[in-house]
Amino acid sequence: MKLFITGIGTDVGKTVASSIIVEALEADYWKPIQAGDLETSDTHKVKSRISNKKSQFHPNAYALNTPASPHYAAAVDGITIDLKNIKEPKTTNHLVIEGAGGILVPLNDSDCVVDLIQKDHKVIIVSRHYLGSINHTLLTVEGLLNRKINIAGIIFSGDENKATEDIILKKTGVKLIGRIDDEPYFDANVIGYYADKFRENLLSLRT
Repeated sequence: MKLFITGIGTDVGKTVASSIIVEALEADYWKPIQAGDLETSDTHKVKSRISNKKSQFHPNAYALNTPASPHYAAAVDGITIDLKNIKEPKTTNHLVIEGAGGILVPLNDSDCVVDLIQKDHKVIIVSRHYLGSINHTLLTVEGLLNRKINIAGIIFSGDENKATEDIILKKTGVKLIGRIDDEPYFDANVIGYYADKFRENLLSLRT
């Protein structure tokens, strides 16, 4: 099973969600494009939160120096992101693929993050509660459906907001994987706790 983790924007909790999913499934992890924070990258963060010994961490296809939109970070580095150079790692294990920002974040003049999503990927959307997040979530769902992309489920990030969650689920019909509360920190123990909570729903995505 290949799960592509996308968000409704930046800083919504994709990397924490990815950590939980990796731990729950003992899956491999791959971040195709990392922009900035190369010494403390998302791959480093996920790896530091995982307790199982099975998960493998595959190198970025592009590791860019500037914390910015990938198209701009690549330009600063004097390169252009080319989808043909982004080769999905071969593995017999489950694979968790973490995108960058939301689905329409540009990678170059013609491609966006959504163009990284392949037909055999199942997408999990991470939605964080803030004013405007309903609109951003519904737009993300609509954008994926317009491209006939398989949406496997949604993870809510942030303390419970029942009105927001209920209307999103009602309008989209997307499966709820679970909710990640605002925790003081996310270490291996906290990630393991959520992995245990989410595991059954995640395993059900195989069918």
